[in-house]
Amino acid sequence: MWPFDAVDWLTLSIPFAYLFILVGSLAVFSSLYRKNKAAKAASLAPWFPPHLQRNIYLSLLHMEPEPGHPKVPDSVLKAALLRRATEDIHRIVQIRNAKQALQVLLQRGSVGDDLWQRFQRAEKEIEEELRDVVNEANAFAPNWGQTIFQSASEMAQNTHLRERLAEIQSTTQSEKEWWEKRKETIKSDFMKELDEEKKSPMEVSSKPSGKTGSDDDAVIVESGGPAATAGKGKKKKGKH
Repeated sequence: MWPFDAVDWLTLSIPFAYLFILVGSLAVFSSLYRKNKAAKAASLAPWFPPHLQRNIYLSLLHMEPEPGHPKVPDSVLKAALLRRATEDIHRIVQIRNAKQALQVLLQRGSVGDDLWQRFQRAEKEIEEELRDVVNEANAFAPNWGQTIFQSASEMAQNTHLRERLAEIQSTTQSEKEWWEKRKETIKSDFMKELDEEKKSPMEVSSKPSGKTGSDDDAVIVESGGPAATAGKGKKKKGKH
């Protein structure tokens, strides 16, 4: 019986060994694929530039007091955190504006998967950033995390209005110069038209009239015609 049992176990072990090798190969391939994908995603350029406001806040928060230099006041930390939230508002607006257009381009094949991966990573980063800001705000004051982004949104709107006003003021001088040149051009064109209107009547009056010759001829005809000679004859007869 032993030889037959050994053959049966050997026969059964071959499929199990095949399955074990297949599952192990798939696991190794999946692990390598995930590592390569993660490495590729990490090597992609970030969607946003470095978060300067966040770095400033973290530097102030973790700054250790030195002799002669007191600890950073909470008011300064709150102001830095509010500036950080304001920058987050700008990034949220950019994410929302770009998502729909990027999805359409991705469906059409106009952009590659690398760009979509960058965008998805930026979405995850901004979600983590918002949670971190809310936690930091609640650490300073209870329930401040619920209103900090409202205040940050107002600050972002005011900043946008100031930038827009500065842009308009910067173009005011150039527009004023353009209008002055335009007025000078209109004035010169108007003066040329007036000069032309003044010259035209003078030219008309200086031209000789075509009726002068015919009137003179009529006078000559009247003075030298038969009627005139007949009148002279009557006068002579009267004298006799």
